[in-house]
Amino acid sequence: MKQMNLNMIRRVMKQIGAGTKPQLANKTGLSVVTINSLVKHLVDSGELFEDKNQVSSGGRPALTYRFNYNYSLALVLHMVEEQGEDVIKASVVNLNEDILKQERYVYQEFNPSIVFQCIDRLLEQFESIKVIGVGIPGQSVDGVITVTSHKLLYGVRLTEQLESAYGLPVIVENDVNAAISGYAYRKQVSDDQCIVGIYFPEKYPPGMGTYLSGRVIKGKYGMAGEIKYLPIDVDWSKPLDVGAFNEAACRIMQSVNAVLAPDTIVIYKEQIDEEAFLNEWNSYLISHAIPTCPELVLEPSVARDYADGLKWLALNELEPKYTELS
Repeated sequence: MKQMNLNMIRRVMKQIGAGTKPQLANKTGLSVVTINSLVKHLVDSGELFEDKNQVSSGGRPALTYRFNYNYSLALVLHMVEEQGEDVIKASVVNLNEDILKQERYVYQEFNPSIVFQCIDRLLEQFESIKVIGVGIPGQSVDGVITVTSHKLLYGVRLTEQLESAYGLPVIVENDVNAAISGYAYRKQVSDDQCIVGIYFPEKYPPGMGTYLSGRVIKGKYGMAGEIKYLPIDVDWSKPLDVGAFNEAACRIMQSVNAVLAPDTIVIYKEQIDEEAFLNEWNSYLISHAIPTCPELVLEPSVARDYADGLKWLALNELEPKYTELS
């Protein structure tokens, strides 16, 4: 019962940021006596702290307590292609979703040791990191990365290696699955909507993520969205001219519509000519029927949604301490 009440205060304080004991009693329904004991516990643990900057309007002011959003931090890092460069981006995020630190690393040839070096550097600076989220251009099956555009990632047990090295929970997520999660979170997509994200890197094959009923659809072994296997005669290892790319993308979108009839399709591609692409799509629809016409969103960069998705997934990993009973 004590843990349940502590969780209730944590939830309220995380939401309101600051409050007095009477305010907490009012919002939680707990007695002032109970609040007194639990607040002391949370202050002693460092989750709450006393506000020293109080303004008195006469009489003795009620002591205000503030939630320590930096009590638990998430470290998220993801591999992404930006303007033809392979990049690892790393961020340290607090419980208020504030970014406390950001770093960017460019590499010529990927090696898993790069990930460990990034994590080591940031863990030295932030002792309160309690979860690690990693975004990869690939898919992990039973802990083993079996599909990836980086050859040196193939066969690596990344989750297992990171958890063993750092003793922290680790989340490893596919890049486009993380991106469409971030888009849905940013747009506050309702659970009854189907949102599809299609990511077209410059140097690697495309991938797709599907957000439906409030979650990403993974499929068997997490392989849903491996659209490079569609029966489309395209060599994704070679650069495509604008016309060839637009034709291939339209055929992919037609296939997606036939299977999923999504509300929205988000296209992630750098240096896309929005007007030319939309003209091609509208012309394509004249001679190719689809069951429904989705909203089409063109995003010139996957970076924002990718980072937001990983941040959301990692911070969710910290949420059980607010809801679970010991």
